[in-house]
Amino acid sequence: MKCSLKAPAKINLSLDVLAKRSDGYHEVEMIMTEVDLADRIDLTGRSDEKIVVEMSEGFLPLDNRNLAFQAAQKLKDRYRIRAGVTITIQKNIPVAAGLAGGSSDAATVLRALNAMWELSLSKETLASIGAEIGSDVAFCVHGGTAKAVGRGEKIERLPVPPPCWVVLAKPPIGVSTGDIYRQVSVPERNESYSSRIENAIYAWDYGQICRHLHNDLEQVTLALYPEVRRIKQRMLESGVDAALMSGSGPTVFGLVKHESQVNRVYNGLRGFCEDVYAVRLLTT
Repeated sequence: MKCSLKAPAKINLSLDVLAKRSDGYHEVEMIMTEVDLADRIDLTGRSDEKIVVEMSEGFLPLDNRNLAFQAAQKLKDRYRIRAGVTITIQKNIPVAAGLAGGSSDAATVLRALNAMWELSLSKETLASIGAEIGSDVAFCVHGGTAKAVGRGEKIERLPVPPPCWVVLAKPPIGVSTGDIYRQVSVPERNESYSSRIENAIYAWDYGQICRHLHNDLEQVTLALYPEVRRIKQRMLESGVDAALMSGSGPTVFGLVKHESQVNRVYNGLRGFCEDVYAVRLLTT
């Protein structure tokens, strides 16, 4: 059997850090949505019981350090699957970018093998398994637009936001999510930005979404990596309606309502950093 699927990237419209947990993680509330930038995942059944990962990027691990490998292994072990699979990943999402590329790959493998191995598992069950792999995997199993709470593993689906363009820019650096969370302080506030974004989505109000974009991790990353701050400033100067760092960074995204603005923003950033993408929100 063969199966081919896309694994879309995500952006954070909000990321509120609510508390430090006793297990060392942080309690968060986030609004995430998918964009039309995706890895391609091809799965081919094997007659032996091996899990083999092949990758277009030569510097990424192909063993149990790879999230897609872990996803296949968890399903295989939990449901005593006697078949094997070759997972071929064509990377288009930048690595270690705050766009959940690895998590989306893992989620896509879970969905694909659920069908290939005829397990008939619900999305909720797949998301629960995915949460054991990484905090963003549960969201990526569900896809679309959602509020995520806890460590990010508790998912509440939301309507799609108003359509717009998204310009993504990633500087040539990697950021450790753990390092950023260790340095973030828990702010005091009466209302989360996520609740404001959620209300704006239900109201189909693009302007309110732009006004309430917020990420509690952003100031930590901007202080540690001045190049991220420069990219955000350049993006704002280029004419985006709003800009924010996604996840723990270092990718910054800008929202653009009108297509006529996109080329100006894109070209203004292309001379500034190599990894620049102009994509749409996924609204289906």
